[in-house]
Amino acid sequence: MDPDYQKRLLRQHNGSPSPYSSVRSLWCPLLPIFTTPAFSLQLAPFHRLKKTAMATDSFQVAVELNGNNINNRGVDNAPDNSKDGVAYNCLLRNELLGAGIEDLKDHQSDERRVLMPKESKNMFQYRVSRRSLEESDTSPYSLSPVGNKSQKLLRSPRKAVRKISKIPFKVLDAPELQDDFYLNLVDWSSQNVLSVGLGSCVYLWSACTSQVTRLCDLSVDGDSVTSVSWNERGNLVAMGTHKGYVQIWDVSTTKKINTLEGHTARVGALAWNSDVLSSGSRDRIILQRDIRTPSVVPERRLSGHKQEVCGLKWSPDHQHLASGGNDNKLFVWNMNATTPVQTYAEHVAAVKAIAWSPHQHGLLASGGGTADRCIRFWNTLTGQPLQCVDTGSQVCNLAWSKHSNELVSTHGYSQNQILVWKYPSLVQIAKLTGHTFRVLYLANSPDGESIVTGAGDETLRFWNVFSKTRSTKESKSVLNMFTRIR
Repeated sequence: MDPDYQKRLLRQHNGSPSPYSSVRSLWCPLLPIFTTPAFSLQLAPFHRLKKTAMATDSFQVAVELNGNNINNRGVDNAPDNSKDGVAYNCLLRNELLGAGIEDLKDHQSDERRVLMPKESKNMFQYRVSRRSLEESDTSPYSLSPVGNKSQKLLRSPRKAVRKISKIPFKVLDAPELQDDFYLNLVDWSSQNVLSVGLGSCVYLWSACTSQVTRLCDLSVDGDSVTSVSWNERGNLVAMGTHKGYVQIWDVSTTKKINTLEGHTARVGALAWNSDVLSSGSRDRIILQRDIRTPSVVPERRLSGHKQEVCGLKWSPDHQHLASGGNDNKLFVWNMNATTPVQTYAEHVAAVKAIAWSPHQHGLLASGGGTADRCIRFWNTLTGQPLQCVDTGSQVCNLAWSKHSNELVSTHGYSQNQILVWKYPSLVQIAKLTGHTFRVLYLANSPDGESIVTGAGDETLRFWNVFSKTRSTKESKSVLNMFTRIR
């Protein structure tokens, strides 16, 4: 062993100054560069140096980190495990331990330097040779406080993080927008026109021209609007009324083309399947009718709910209808049966929020009311529950992104928030606030980028929450049977 090196090590162990004791002061000017408003990074102190006897002539120093290790400070405290925290971690390892990481991709390979002795309780233990501590890759003419490899690390490209604005890009007045959990009064057509039920009237707002048109007024009949829904082409809008009628209107001519009877109470939920219109009512019945020949083709009556039907959604393949009711039940119906083929009873409050995934065949999401607060996911191919997350608030609506495996949920009591989720990790991407009442209404824009939300505060708010870019990563879920060739 080198006698001079052993003396320096003993002086450091006894508290005497050491050439290596000043290594921490090198990083003081760099700390603000890697500090963001969201989180703060700190350098973990070395708490001891330990001598290790080796069988060979070389002598190594085991640099052990205490519980506040560099990796935990640099990565785990970073929001969403951001690459800024990973880069900072790699930078510390370059300068303090001579790791030689030039790219974030090398981070995994550098983990080979980490040893975990069975007798040690520390999370990480680094073993580096004396030679690596004494050598430096910094040029004597460099003005940078870090070495060349660390400079390359800082210049390495990183994936841009998608930013979601926390404020709406447009707010519209919506007087007389009812604060009723069981109604569905907002829908956005494929022709980029918004329909809104306000009291006894239905208004149309063009997202292209911002022009507002009053489509109808039911006050002459002493009735009010309880639900609205566009057909797939965007030329017809259906509206349910408080008296139990379903009216079909042609928006190009602003004329009513049909009035469908059959319900004995208000119609709070509507769902189109090509030319077939499904309607759910407080009378606990779901009616399915072909609007082209309502008097010729008999209606199909779906009985199963014990209380008001408040949620209806057809699957993307048009084969199954999901319904939710105030009886806390979620039913799945097929095209040929008048009784539900699947029943889910795990929710403990009303099920209004229902959404089929456009990315994974058979994946259904549902949300429960105030006493439940949970979003649940179901595999309707097997009838099995998949995942569940407690949102902390009444779940009023759910909608999937058209382009990525994300979904948005709107909430009522008690936080009145809008949440954007990543599936299947169920990580919250964003939390949007602004409504002062329950966010009872939700609709997707036809381009799949924006959403509109409505609340009892009589406002409609428009948010940019989803990316237009379709994900290039192919879904590997077992539910996505269309990506598999047998």
